[in-house]
Amino acid sequence: MMRLTLTTFLTLDGVMQGPGGPDEDRSGGFESGGWVPPHFDEGLGGYVTEIFGRADAFLLGRNTYDIFAAWWPYADPADPIGAALNRLPKYVATNRDDELTWAGSRRLDGDLATAVGALKRQPGRELQVHGCGRLAASLIREGLIDAYHLMIFPVVLGTGRRLFVDGVPPAGLRLVDHRSTAAGVTMLTYHAAGAPVFGAMGN
Repeated sequence: MMRLTLTTFLTLDGVMQGPGGPDEDRSGGFESGGWVPPHFDEGLGGYVTEIFGRADAFLLGRNTYDIFAAWWPYADPADPIGAALNRLPKYVATNRDDELTWAGSRRLDGDLATAVGALKRQPGRELQVHGCGRLAASLIREGLIDAYHLMIFPVVLGTGRRLFVDGVPPAGLRLVDHRSTAAGVTMLTYHAAGAPVFGAMGN
């Protein structure tokens, strides 16, 4: 069975919107895109490449799919991230009925939880979600994510789409890996650990 993992860039205040450039995602009037490139270095690049190396399939929201499809099919074939994205199956959660032209792309039909549950039961290592804010929120609400790869940048934006929003189900997480880069990015991997545990200080 495949584990469903979510990999995303985050600011210190939890924003995940528009990391790659000013025009990547201006929805909701967001004007602070492009906060990742000034902090992206060799260490972070190696970490991201390592994550992509564990993928056996990808699950993408439509906006992220369109961003990726406009770039990665034309990237250097020797790039390990592009090679994985171009070679492996890509399942797309979308309500649009236009054709998915990127080779290996398949529309995810029916109820999201049911369809993703069926994908997770397939043999393999990781079914990976990268970014995909709206899709990630739906997967979190359904309790479908098995592990989080969070790259936290030394930036505070104060506005923008966040990964964990009000109303998400309470959940416990277990830290299984932590690293940092010279540019101040912290990389954390958490596994789902059931319900949170509560207590009182001093008891």
